[in-house]
Amino acid sequence: MKRTRKKEVRFLLTQTLTLSLALILALTLALITDIYGGDRKPTKPSPKDKCPVCGMFVAKYPDFLAQILFKDGSSAFFDGTKDMFKYYFTLKKYQPSKNLSDIDGIFVTNYYDLTLTDGLSAYYVLGSDIYGPMGRELIPFKKEADAKEFKKDHQGKSVLKFNEITYEMVKSLD
Repeated sequence: MKRTRKKEVRFLLTQTLTLSLALILALTLALITDIYGGDRKPTKPSPKDKCPVCGMFVAKYPDFLAQILFKDGSSAFFDGTKDMFKYYFTLKKYQPSKNLSDIDGIFVTNYYDLTLTDGLSAYYVLGSDIYGPMGRELIPFKKEADAKEFKKDHQGKSVLKFNEITYEMVKSLD
């Protein structure tokens, strides 16, 4: 009977140790992903941060702020989504050492509540009567229903997802 009990205790200890190591590994991976993976959060621009496309100080335009985060920890701020898309489509012009695969996240300011939202899943209204710091602008929304309502209220031409926007569309806003 003692021999069976020792085996049970040894089995329980081995099982507990295995679960503990698995938990430590999972927590370590979560921490590494949080620091280096695609879960980075947008940051606020400093008063010195300039849009790499037009050179304007972006902190002056929080209602239209956009940001691209890179996997190496660097980022670029924009005074509006139009300049962000120009940068995105011609990345080699502005960042010759970077590729689109180096992008860790894209954030845009939701027009109605002025919160930063995931730019890749946002809805954009093209051709509205609302102007941003650089004139005509792609107006971003977190929810499709909000984008459709805005399009109707502000004479927008179309509601588009990120991957539907082309460089030609962006250039047509100049």
